[in-house]
Amino acid sequence: MQYGDVMKKVAIIGVGCSKFGVRNDVNVAELAFEAFKPSVEDAGITPKEIEFVAVGSTGAGAWYEELLPAVVSAEYCGLTGAGLIRCEAACASGSAAFSTAYWAVASGQVEIAAALGIEKMREIDTPTMMEWIGRAGYYLWEFHNFGLTFPAYYALYATAHMAKYGTTEEDLALVAVKNHKYASMNPIAHLQNRIIVDDVLSSMVIAAPLKLFDCCPVSDGAASVILASEDKVKELKVDTPVWVAGVGFASGTANMSKRLDYVGLEASVQASQKAYKMAKITPDQLDVAVVHDCFTIAEIMAYEDIGLCEKGEGAKLLREGQTEIGGKIPVNVDGGLKAKGHPIGTTGCAMIYELTKQLREEAIEKSRQVPMKNYIALAHNVGGTGHYCYVTILRR
Repeated sequence: MQYGDVMKKVAIIGVGCSKFGVRNDVNVAELAFEAFKPSVEDAGITPKEIEFVAVGSTGAGAWYEELLPAVVSAEYCGLTGAGLIRCEAACASGSAAFSTAYWAVASGQVEIAAALGIEKMREIDTPTMMEWIGRAGYYLWEFHNFGLTFPAYYALYATAHMAKYGTTEEDLALVAVKNHKYASMNPIAHLQNRIIVDDVLSSMVIAAPLKLFDCCPVSDGAASVILASEDKVKELKVDTPVWVAGVGFASGTANMSKRLDYVGLEASVQASQKAYKMAKITPDQLDVAVVHDCFTIAEIMAYEDIGLCEKGEGAKLLREGQTEIGGKIPVNVDGGLKAKGHPIGTTGCAMIYELTKQLREEAIEKSRQVPMKNYIALAHNVGGTGHYCYVTILRR
């Protein structure tokens, strides 16, 4: 018996997302509520109807206001009494929460569940934040011994990709230019400014060849997703359910020196293949995708890892404009992590928020609504440097 044969169909019935950026105007619970309130209104339910809640948060609470952000956020959102779990998968914590909520419904344990991603990173000073994120790898081997931080990790991938495939710094800059363009059309994005290639190339070097504009910002934000069983969707008479068609997951070694190579992430390859198999589709059927672009090189590698192009052809896809609206497969038309922002535990849920809006043809700004053909979308969310990966395929 196949995995999909024993699991119930699950749909997304409500989504919400806060404004990303420097959110010193709210505490973590208030930030969570900013995303949660519109998600339950979108679903047409009350908080008391939600039986289980999975919260994605990386552990930043150990460094700032709340050690247990899931507890205070759930109470503030009126969810006391529901089953509650906090999920950590580094930068993929939001997707881990979404998958956990999905499994709770698909297994038949509950009829309605919520996935809530929350993070307030801007309360932490920059050196502490860099240490905290740097520990997402293998602390005693890489960070402690060699002082690697996350830009340095991805600089290793960038230099390897350049050496093997001829990728250039200008190619990396094209990712930033594209994603800033779409973020400028997205009112909830952190960075609203448009840039050009020269802006990227002339920005401060962070970890060569990566420069300041090759890196995502440090952001606060929250996103909420409400999921329901097929029976509950019928009972609630949901107008436009978005179905979870495929969920793939994989992990990579904690120690980067044990990786097969540095030109892609094996976890991304494996997770995407599982998701495609479960959804019974191929990459060429996708209408839109959001991929993990914490650094510009990460987006190019993602194109190749999830099968949007052959290995080594990611930069070519970008140069030809194939990942723009109107191209072969629009990618990160919300601005991506690079410009919309990357509140670590929130990102996975924010990706699902964006794709749900796209599949419903409800993009916040119509100028970045992707034309739909098959009504199929993909979210690719990496934790660490490929330590975790979740790929989710949605279908309307």
